[in-house]
Formats: sequence, structure tokens, C-alpha cells
Amino acid sequence: MSIVCYNIRNGYTVYLKNVRERHLIVAFCGHREIQEPETVKSWLNEVVESLIFEGADCFYLGGYGQFDALAAAVVREQKKQHPQIRSVLVLPYLDRTFDAADYDETVYPPLENVPRRYAITRRNEYTADCADVIVAYVIHSFGGAYKTLCYARRKQKRIIQYNHSNG
Repeated sequence: MSIVCYNIRNGYTVYLKNVRERHLIVAFCGHREIQEPETVKSWLNEVVESLIFEGADCFYLGGYGQFDALAAAVVREQKKQHPQIRSVLVLPYLDRTFDAADYDETVYPPLENVPRRYAITRRNEYTADCADVIVAYVIHSFGGAYKTLCYARRKQKRIIQYNHSNG
């Protein structure tokens, strides 16, 4: 099978030959607050679109903070053009109410024996373990997003990281 991809924004055409049908899982990790949301959203759109053309069809989302909300909005927008993709809200707790209306499905990792204070960390690790690709908005070296990024690096995951200096 061959695929032709044309990126209107950057004006280039990519021809992919002998493409096997691939199913990639993509996870997002990022800080609760983001700087320059429009720049980050533009970057996310390009990254997600590119990953869909590589075979990404499942996107794991955390549901907390600005970056997670922005990533979910981008996936939702891309779903209009690519209805085969799925957005999955990965839950850290079962005893809290989450608004999952904007997601295709929810997943609860095996966290029932994890102390509550570690649930989000373990959920993030589970998400990284399941993912083929991590899309990261991590611009400082502290906090949960940074720890998740370090975990993904240790697991030798493919990481696409926002470059804060270039925008």
C-alpha cells in the first residue's frame, strides 16, 4: 500500500511506499499550565496530524490541566478529518466523577492497590508503558510531567517534545 501525504502549512509532499497497516498508541504529558497556548496548539496540530499519517489511531489523555485539555481538543478536531482515531481518557481514580463526554472511551489502569497519593504518578507510568510515542510539553525540570518524561526516557519510548526556545 502507498500513501501520499501533503502538508498544506509547510508545502511539502511525502510519499510513503510499502506501508504496513500500523496501529500506534500516542500518550501526552505536559504541565498543568502552558505558556503561549496558541503556539502550543499549532505545534500539537502538526504533531498529531503527522502521527496519524504514521499510523497513530489511539490517543491516551490525562484530563488534567491546560495541556491535557489542549491535547484533547486537538485530537477531537483531528477526528473530524480522521474518524478512525480514538481518544481515551485514562483515569487515575474510580471514586471521582470525570467528564468523559468528549472522549471515545475511558480506561482505568490496575491501580486499586496503589495509595491515592501515588495514583496519578502510576497512571502516568501506565500510560507511558502502553504508548508507542509520547508527545511532551515539558519546559522545566520539576513536577509530574517532568517525572513522566524521565520515566518514558528510561523506557526508551519515542518522544516528541515541544521546544520552548523555538516555539
